[in-house]
Amino acid sequence: MSGRDVPRLTQIEIDELLDLARVAAHESGDRTNAPLVCYLLGLSRATPDAQPLSELVDGVIRSSDE
Repeated sequence: MSGRDVPRLTQIEIDELLDLARVAAHESGDRTNAPLVCYLLGLSRATPDAQPLSELVDGVIRSSDE
């Protein structure tokens, strides 16, 4: 691993991501959306000014309710 710290997920973060994947798969009607949404959320977390994971997940889930 080239000496870099590997990010670790807490159980709470794992649960949030699984909830996001569930919403992405079922609300959209296309199961392939789940990994895509989680991947894009992961990319957004890699930016220096990234929001906390829970805020990003909540935002995506809220937008699916609209």
